Order: sequence, then C-alpha cells, then structure tokens
Amino acid sequence: MIGFYILIGIITLFSSVVSNTLKRKFKKYSKVHLRNGMSGAEIAEKMLADHGIYDVKVISTPGMLTDHYNPQNKTVNLSEGVYNQRNAAAAAVAAHEVGHAVQHAKAYAWLQMRSKLVPMVSITSRYSQWLIMGGILFGAASGDTGIGLYIAVAGLIFMAIGTLFSFITLPVEYDASNRALAWLENKHMVTREELAGSKDALKWAARTYLVAALGSLAMLAYWALQILGNRD
Repeated sequence: MIGFYILIGIITLFSSVVSNTLKRKFKKYSKVHLRNGMSGAEIAEKMLADHGIYDVKVISTPGMLTDHYNPQNKTVNLSEGVYNQRNAAAAAVAAHEVGHAVQHAKAYAWLQMRSKLVPMVSITSRYSQWLIMGGILFGAASGDTGIGLYIAVAGLIFMAIGTLFSFITLPVEYDASNRALAWLENKHMVTREELAGSKDALKWAARTYLVAALGSLAMLAYWALQILGNRD
C-alpha cells in the first residue's frame, strides 16, 4: 500500500501546483484590462452572434472559475469574475465557454461522444472505488471462490470508463480554447498583449484537465496491477 500512498501524493502535488498556478494566472491577467472595454458577457454574446448561434443564453453563475457550457439547456454560464469583468482573463474564459457552444452547434464528434458518456460516468465514478475495495476484501475473506475477483474487476471496468471520459475531455477542451483564441485574434477583439494573456490563461486551464486524465490513468494502472498483477 506504500506505493498507493506515494502515487496519491504525487497526483495531489501536481494537481495542486497546476490549480494554484491557474489561479495566479487568472489573477494576473484579470489586471490586463481590455482596450475594447467589453465585459466577459458581451464577449460571449458577440462570439455567439458571429457564429450564427441565437438559441444560447449567457448567464451568470456564482463562484470563481465555475464557468461552463450546459448543452442541455443551452446556456453559457460565466462566473462572477468573468461575467461583468473587462479583462484578458475574462475574455479568454468567456470565449472558451462559447467555444463549447460552437462545438455543440457544429456537432463536434468528441463533444458528442463525451455527452453520451456523462450519464454512465455519473454512476461508474461513484461506485468504482467501492467495488474495487469491496472485491479485494471479499476475496480475502472468501478464499478462492473467485467472486471477490469478479467484483473487483467490475470496479476496474467502472474506473476505466471514468478514465476514458477524462481523455475524451482533453480534445474537447483544447479545441474549445483553439476556437476561442482564433476568434479573439481574427475578429481583432484583443490587442497582442491581451491575446498573449488569454493564451497563457487557457493553457493553464487545459493543464488541469491533463493532470486529471493522467491521474485517472495512473490510478487505473495501479489498481489493475493490484488486482490482476499477482495472479498465476
């Protein structure tokens, strides 16, 4: 189990570093005020209009870095630090979330695949660890009946679905950022300095998803070795 705790420590450390860096970057570029004077909400609404999307609403949501696009009710939800703010960080985040709305409107394959997995992942992510630990304990208590192994393997499959979801999320997030930055630049919405800040902010935001995906894969590999690696 020492290896497990070391793995958890490494994943937690990297996740903390990326998360804290993202917060610092967001704070830094929140001080780079947009020359065009537009708020995050106005940026989002203009990008939607420029892509011919008129059935998506831009609304404010509580919290910090809680921004997201909801494909079910077609809303771009911007956090308090983005919706009314007029800086490079707000522009980047607002355009990124609209990037997801553009993906939805264009039936972007990776987003469709991710959306189909959401209901399944909401269940598998909740029970994967319980099945794995329960299978291991049951196997130790019941001897060589094999039932514990089947339960643990079911947990592994559940965990694998979550890992797959994490990796499918990567192209979705990177593509949304690319769409956002291309629009900001091509429509001359930001200056060179503002664009550089937007790129840096989105780069670190994307890394949070990368760390999550790698962490999920590492956990899956660890438990797979624990459950299957010592079998004859």
